[in-house]
Amino acid sequence: MNSNMYRDALPAIQKTSESMMDSLSKGLDATREHANHALDRAEGKVRELRGNVDPMVELMASKAQKMARQSLDMASEARERAEKSLKHAADATNRYVSEQPLRSVLIAAAVGGAIALLVSTSRNRNRNRY
Repeated sequence: MNSNMYRDALPAIQKTSESMMDSLSKGLDATREHANHALDRAEGKVRELRGNVDPMVELMASKAQKMARQSLDMASEARERAEKSLKHAADATNRYVSEQPLRSVLIAAAVGGAIALLVSTSRNRNRNRY
């Protein structure tokens, strides 16, 4: 019976890890897409105004665009680091569950119990307020 619980727990942990990585990736992709769209609009406005823009203002706009691109690159690098870190954590978790199945189940049960207690307490508090 215990070996079935261990085998059942591992896919759930892997699925949760993959789901978290997927959500993170989608969120960062959406942010990057939004930023790129905003940059494209800004570049269009800059082109529109270039005909009668002072050279100093043009230089400032160019620097702002460069900084925006650098920020996007930094966000992309942060995303990659976060994905690697999450993958590393998922691998470590999978390895720990494989090596320590009984402890893993006990830890999962304790965490689940703690979360259930917090949710229950929060709900009771909210009911008592109204």
